[in-house]
Amino acid sequence: MRKVVASEFVSLDGVVGSPQRWQLPYFDEEMGREIQAAIEEADAMLLGRVTYEEWAAFFPSQSTEDVPSADYMNETPKSVASRTLEGPLEWNNSNLLEGNLAEGLGELKRRPGQDISISGSPTLGRSLLAENLLDELNLMVHPVGVGGGKRHFEEGGNSKRLELVDSTTFEMGVVYFTYRPTHG
Repeated sequence: MRKVVASEFVSLDGVVGSPQRWQLPYFDEEMGREIQAAIEEADAMLLGRVTYEEWAAFFPSQSTEDVPSADYMNETPKSVASRTLEGPLEWNNSNLLEGNLAEGLGELKRRPGQDISISGSPTLGRSLLAENLLDELNLMVHPVGVGGGKRHFEEGGNSKRLELVDSTTFEMGVVYFTYRPTHG
């Protein structure tokens, strides 16, 4: 069965929102290789509404010369979890995941293929984690305090136990953690 894998850029103080404001100074070839390896392990994406709308407005007009991942982003099948969007969706290979999220995601996981990746979409990732629907969580923790913004784990949420299965420290000081939720 396919895995659902969420990946986030995170600041030391837990912020995942607006990474374009603080993440870029730490991006180097080493991080690029890890991101490319994750891309190669997935052949489908799951997006929340906000990320879908931002990316659908950006990626269709990009070339791989300007944005190396443009072809992957435009050609890969994308399922969008949203209670407010209505289909059909305009971005190439995008469809609305309708009905019960757990059932729709279960159907996606049973289809043949590689991992289903979630990039961005922290609200979606958080809800999947809370509902025991997320198989893996990858966090690239950056050595910067942002001071405020959207967090992956928000105050007042239920605690969730995670098992560390891998970690790598990049030369730029970013630490890449791979966690799997424990269901006990």
